[in-house]
Amino acid sequence: MAWMARPGQHPFKSLIAIAMTLAIILGFGWVSALHTLAATPPPQASGCQLQNGIKHVIYIQFDNTHLTRDNPNVPSDLEQMPHLLNFIKNNGTMLSNNHTPLIAHTATDILTSFTGMYPDRHGVPISNSYRYYNPNGTTNPGVSFAYWTAPIFDPSHPKTQTDTSYNMITSGGKNTPAPWVPYTRAGCNFGGVATANMVLENNAIDIPTVFGPNSPEQAEALANPTQATTDFVGIGVHCAQGNALCAGSNNSRPDILPDEPGGYSGYTGLFGHKYVAPQIAPNGLTDLTGKPITGFPGFDGMTPDVSLAYVAAMQEHNVPITYAYISDAHDSHPSGPAYGPGQMGYVAALKLYDDAFARFFTRLNNDGINSNNTQFVFTADEGDHFAGGPPSPANCDGVTIACTYDPLKIGEVNVNMAGLLATEQGITTPFTVHSDSAPNVYIQGQPARTDPTARTFERASGKLTAVNPYTNTSENITNYMADPVEMNLLHMLTVDPARTPTFTLFAKPDYFLFAGAPNCSAPCVTVNPGFAWNHGDVSPDINTTWLGLVGPGVRHLGVNGSVWADHTDIRPTMMELLGLKDDYRHDGRVLFEVIKDSALPQVVRQNRALLTTLGQILKQIDAPVGALGLTTLQASTLALESGNSGDDSTYTQIENALQVINAQRDTIANGILAILETAEFGGFNTSSHMAVSNTQANHLVTQGHDLLTHGRSLLHKH
Repeated sequence: MAWMARPGQHPFKSLIAIAMTLAIILGFGWVSALHTLAATPPPQASGCQLQNGIKHVIYIQFDNTHLTRDNPNVPSDLEQMPHLLNFIKNNGTMLSNNHTPLIAHTATDILTSFTGMYPDRHGVPISNSYRYYNPNGTTNPGVSFAYWTAPIFDPSHPKTQTDTSYNMITSGGKNTPAPWVPYTRAGCNFGGVATANMVLENNAIDIPTVFGPNSPEQAEALANPTQATTDFVGIGVHCAQGNALCAGSNNSRPDILPDEPGGYSGYTGLFGHKYVAPQIAPNGLTDLTGKPITGFPGFDGMTPDVSLAYVAAMQEHNVPITYAYISDAHDSHPSGPAYGPGQMGYVAALKLYDDAFARFFTRLNNDGINSNNTQFVFTADEGDHFAGGPPSPANCDGVTIACTYDPLKIGEVNVNMAGLLATEQGITTPFTVHSDSAPNVYIQGQPARTDPTARTFERASGKLTAVNPYTNTSENITNYMADPVEMNLLHMLTVDPARTPTFTLFAKPDYFLFAGAPNCSAPCVTVNPGFAWNHGDVSPDINTTWLGLVGPGVRHLGVNGSVWADHTDIRPTMMELLGLKDDYRHDGRVLFEVIKDSALPQVVRQNRALLTTLGQILKQIDAPVGALGLTTLQASTLALESGNSGDDSTYTQIENALQVINAQRDTIANGILAILETAEFGGFNTSSHMAVSNTQANHLVTQGHDLLTHGRSLLHKH
């Protein structure tokens, strides 16, 4: 297949797969081409200029890997990877209170981490797929995983899709600035290893976007899509201008970023294992155990032995900046089954992961790449919720006593939302849905949020019930609901109105909702043992994740749970330590708490306490799962579930109040970010770091606290 589900992507299901295969066969002619252990220390990329003595950057993004325990008896994922966990704890800081954006899904979370922008500004708030409206009120699917400059990837109607805007789209309607740009402008080659949207993700649209619709690569994609995936998907290098790694290869292609602030011309890249591997492994690439890697093994195949082998080879061959993805350990890829905590297959997988990191750190150390000269960043896209019954025996720990699970009592609880609406509430209004534990609902015809059809549908959705197979009790399956007013406040809307759902339902995390037949002739509630780890939802075990930082300028704090951070903070923190600067304003802030004074600008050192306070209040009013976001989501749920056809006054009152809160929040957050970004990076048009106004900063802190109080009062009034 040209398009491949990542481990975090629910492969739902055969219709999409068939449509994508069809897309490969038909082609995308309408898409125009946008423009072995090292014996000696690896060479520094010529001209690569970073600060604080940093010579290398290694960024590792895990899929669904946990620091905290899912079962109190069973060591967590990272506890079972002591070589990685101890490396972070002993050499830097492990933040245990990091958070996701919404929805908490692979593509959205990774892209937020890469850019430092919330999803409304990088363009992918709903993932790993979404829907968009056609002019006639029907919807088509879009896939979140597509190359950075590609349009929406619609696998169902490749020749006739009605929305051809960028998949990665800014709030101004332009293509989102690319994360590799500050590095390549600084003279550093940048490598991507299965990293979302920085490498080619699929044959159908990415190959013609990068190589051209009449290229040999596109011809291969049409004739042999499996081989094309192996050759061109998943691996890439974005080269510094004129660097020999790309300039010396006949297979490099222009690295075109049409809307990059400040322009981006004269840069080239290598795309795909076929073209990258000869440059980073002239004698052939092997994984960390010595097994040959003859082509990209797929996103499900990015275990540490494979993913980290690409990273090491790149670092050893003139690619000092490497971003890499590692697939989850709790599923038997590619087809399942899902494992529960402490189950033998899960424990065995984590042991292999730990062994791989031991080999990786040894190899890097032999190369002279270590915490003294390298910025290491480790994180996970999101946590996830285990949907299953208790293990047997009850005291199992997975290490000395293996855990087993009743095969009928493990797996996400699949719910036919259309069937329940019809049988429980008498609602048969046509709709489509982004199938998920946080399903985004698109009512046919794209009714306005106040339309009676939408309001009746939302009230009914809030009343849906199911018998939970793990508790044997009937329960309401809905935790929260948000229509476009609250979704806007949670940074979940793009500038493209065709992508705006009617509303989003955040279910209880055991449940996975889809739209099947409007009846329950087949059971509307079933257990699917192929998938047992849900994410997307609003739930502490999903939204709270971790961030490990190691390297020059990073304080040695061990495990720290006092710093409240989210994925937007990763990018600005990295840029500050590296002495680099993006050409756009971040939504996150530099995590001053984990950085040594010597690695901070003088204005930050002089105002560290005040700037830290500003950053902390920013998180609570602006982060989707900060205090204000969670409070307003409760109010939104109350509004959407309220009223009737004759009286919708509660809905109107709460929605109006939420819009006022949103406007106030934006004003305060923009004011805080203006101060923070100026202190951190000197603003956008100057290299000087301006003085901080204590009066202005303290006023913004007070306004932030007042806004939180206002949000809480909204709940008390209703």
